[in-house]
Amino acid sequence: MFHNLLVDNGYVVLDIDYRGSAGYGRDWRTGIYRHMGGKDLSDQVDGANFLVENYGVDSDKIGIYGGSYGGFITLMGMFNAPDTFSAGAAIRSVGDWAAYNHPYTAHILNTPVEDSLAYKRSSPIYFAEGLKGKLLILHGMVDDNVHFQDMVRLSQRLIELGKENWEMAVYPVERHGFVEPSSWTDEYKRIFKLFQETLTE
Repeated sequence: MFHNLLVDNGYVVLDIDYRGSAGYGRDWRTGIYRHMGGKDLSDQVDGANFLVENYGVDSDKIGIYGGSYGGFITLMGMFNAPDTFSAGAAIRSVGDWAAYNHPYTAHILNTPVEDSLAYKRSSPIYFAEGLKGKLLILHGMVDDNVHFQDMVRLSQRLIELGKENWEMAVYPVERHGFVEPSSWTDEYKRIFKLFQETLTE
């Protein structure tokens, strides 16, 4: 529904099945092995460039947003492709894969002890100094999947780096999947406001 709202307000929306998603064969599915936020992020950058080259989209007015893994990709995009994305909204995002669900990450990144390099190059917290555009972080305080402490650590890192072009919205009663209508409304109103203020002026 939010995509439709964006289109109704004059935005061009591209929703990408990026590297690692199911249904495209082994090589596609395993393209993120030992580097999440590598080829799957380049898919987002390529998509943005495609819109600029073929549909007249202004390269200075491209935003990115997503939830969960999409939130992670948003963080990686804002930190590692800051000249591509002017604004980003990261919803219930992973900031450090070493703090995430072991069975999920172990088959992609191995373990932090065995493969610390894979975790370091795949975790947004290590690239926060790259932030240039406006970042909005949104996270439920009782998230039972991506724990809230992940974004607390990232916010502290942004503070230490002296970054001022970011803000965080906290939802005290929400887990990973929001259930309160007021939370959903607040969340998407904030994302829409971010895009209106940074991508349309």
